[in-house]
Amino acid sequence: MAKSALLKSSIVKKYWMALTGLFLCLFLAGHLAGNLQLIFSDASAFNKYALFMTTNPAVKILSYLTYISILFHAVDGFMLTYQNAKARPIGYAKNNPSKNSSFSSRNMAVLGTLILVFIVTHMVNFWAKMHFDEKMPLQTITVEQMGQKMEYYVTTDHGKYYPADPAQLGQMGLEIRNKTEFYNKEVNVKMGEGYKDLHKITVAFFKDPKFGLIATIAYVVAMLVLAFHLLHGFQSAFQSLGLNNPKYTPLIKGFGKAFAIVVPLLFAAIPVYIHFFLK
Repeated sequence: MAKSALLKSSIVKKYWMALTGLFLCLFLAGHLAGNLQLIFSDASAFNKYALFMTTNPAVKILSYLTYISILFHAVDGFMLTYQNAKARPIGYAKNNPSKNSSFSSRNMAVLGTLILVFIVTHMVNFWAKMHFDEKMPLQTITVEQMGQKMEYYVTTDHGKYYPADPAQLGQMGLEIRNKTEFYNKEVNVKMGEGYKDLHKITVAFFKDPKFGLIATIAYVVAMLVLAFHLLHGFQSAFQSLGLNNPKYTPLIKGFGKAFAIVVPLLFAAIPVYIHFFLK
């Protein structure tokens, strides 16, 4: 009876692992599409994307689902690893594991742990700054007028700009509140909203003269770890859900391998491009 309950519990955990894993694969694809603007678009496009991702109600719901999925996936992974190790007979791992399984399948727990550490570090470096850093800069543009260069804040109202110089902004009767909002001090009315310059923060991080190269290498290594995790995890998720029809399994395996290589490779290309090629 106890063994039956244990088996059922393992099956449920594997279902959760599969479902949350596949959902996180969808998140990776969407996150990659947005972040590729760091290579193929300008600062305005990327900052507009960042604002949309942090203010749109539907995206916020998806964000919460992503956080929950990461938590469930990690906890489930640790529990399954412990459960499998406890149920495994003594000496099981000694029988040529390299011949019986792939490197990825044997090290999913280690790979997953490294990815979790990366996610936390990544969120501290960017997500936390975006949401909580009081010194988070607003996006500006440089305009040359009569031989003089002036900095202006870019606002969400197309074609509407405010001077970045505090004295000039004050002369207009404006002040910045809540990090991004421009208010008329006299009538207490919101006049516009600026863009948090996540593009500037990201570029500065990977181009930092002290640790930029180290950060770039660390991110590339993290994407290599992700690739190995996905190589086993993607097709394993379909097997756990019982979707291993002989007709479609080769297609799933092929797509899974392509996904596991292409997605981390493109993610890794972003910090490499910023550090070495972005002017």
